[in-house]
Amino acid sequence: MKKITWAKKPVGFRTSRIDEVGYAIGRTIEPPIWVRRGLRGIGILSLFFLGFLFMKWTQNISAVGKVTSFTPDVRPQTLHSMIAGRILQWYVREGDLVKAGDTLLLIGEIKDYYLDPNLPLRLREQLQAKENIAKAQQEKIVALRMQRDALYKARDGSLARAQNMLIQARLRYEADSAALKAAQVEYALAENQYARQESLYLQKLRSLTELQTRQMRFQEAQAKLIAAQNRLNASQADVLNAEIQIAVIKADYAEKIAKVEADLRSTESYLYETEGEIAKLRNEIANIDVRRGFYAILAPQDGYVVRAIKTGVGEVIKEGEPLAVFMPAAYKLAVELYVRPLDVALLQKGTPVRLQFDGWPAFVFSGWPNLSFGTFAGRVATIDYVDMGTGFFRVLVIPDPAEEKWPTLLRLGGGARGWFLLSDVPIWYEIWRQINGFPPDMIPQFSSSPQSQKESKK
Repeated sequence: MKKITWAKKPVGFRTSRIDEVGYAIGRTIEPPIWVRRGLRGIGILSLFFLGFLFMKWTQNISAVGKVTSFTPDVRPQTLHSMIAGRILQWYVREGDLVKAGDTLLLIGEIKDYYLDPNLPLRLREQLQAKENIAKAQQEKIVALRMQRDALYKARDGSLARAQNMLIQARLRYEADSAALKAAQVEYALAENQYARQESLYLQKLRSLTELQTRQMRFQEAQAKLIAAQNRLNASQADVLNAEIQIAVIKADYAEKIAKVEADLRSTESYLYETEGEIAKLRNEIANIDVRRGFYAILAPQDGYVVRAIKTGVGEVIKEGEPLAVFMPAAYKLAVELYVRPLDVALLQKGTPVRLQFDGWPAFVFSGWPNLSFGTFAGRVATIDYVDMGTGFFRVLVIPDPAEEKWPTLLRLGGGARGWFLLSDVPIWYEIWRQINGFPPDMIPQFSSSPQSQKESKK
């Protein structure tokens, strides 16, 4: 223990011994004032730091991008030439405001096939001639079909007449066959009677006259048999002739009908070919009419001619070559931000965003968006399902209607920086998360968990 030294009693100062001891102890133990003030400041800073650790911090994801249009049809576009030609005249200047359908420039032809100013008229004359040929062929087809029908009717009539003749010949053949059988019976009977008469004559039982009578009857029966046989042969020949006549009629008319059918098919083929040429001419005339509509490059909608790519009068341009850059007038501002794949899973449609635009001064506290100055509010509108080929996902952000409007002087293509606002957490938790490398928390109201979905439905 440090020895206490007694201080000298001040001159003119009266006190007791206890006062002298206390005074000496105070002079020996009390720290300097700067130490006391330093300790007090450290304590106050410690309290402030402890309170700071429990303050709220908004987790966020930063990304960079540019200003664009929300709808694709009103984004900057390049006007192209649909046909090859040469520039005849410009009707606008760069920066001019034009209406939809206004003529921007005029293009002339360079292909020799389209140089004739009366080309559509000449093609229509060819079309008229082809249509007349097609009409004549149609009339010829009608005549050939009528001729074919007439041949069918004539063939049917001739075949009917030949069939009747065949039937008559067969009937005569049947009658002659019956007559032949009767003549054969009569011949056999006459032959038998003549034989018996001759036998009786040899026995002297009959006279010669009676024998000669039987012989005459026998010869008559033989003559009738030969006549019946000849008539039957003639009837059989008539049947064969009738059948041959039918075959000849069929062959004759088949040849005539085949010839008419061949002419008909040939005419129909020529008609189809002519109709194909007519369709080709009509298509060519329509293409020429449409092509002449491409001579004038028109404004697709209300907008501005930003920059002319091909400027010289008389300059030859190719088919599909760009002519000018066109910017639609009525566009809806949006910002496309490029987010890493690690962070895109935390974003959903409607996630709030704070934006800083190039050219607008801003003072940004990413964790305290309410304290930031010069930033503007937005909401996530769409998130691309595939990356852009550079390892980043594109996120489209539109203005938040509940917050202040974006600057009206923003131009498409200007740079932008954004902070996607996620959950509010204490600062100590955010420091702990950063140290451990954990990802940020998702906003509860935008969470895709089943419980949150039930809550949102309620």
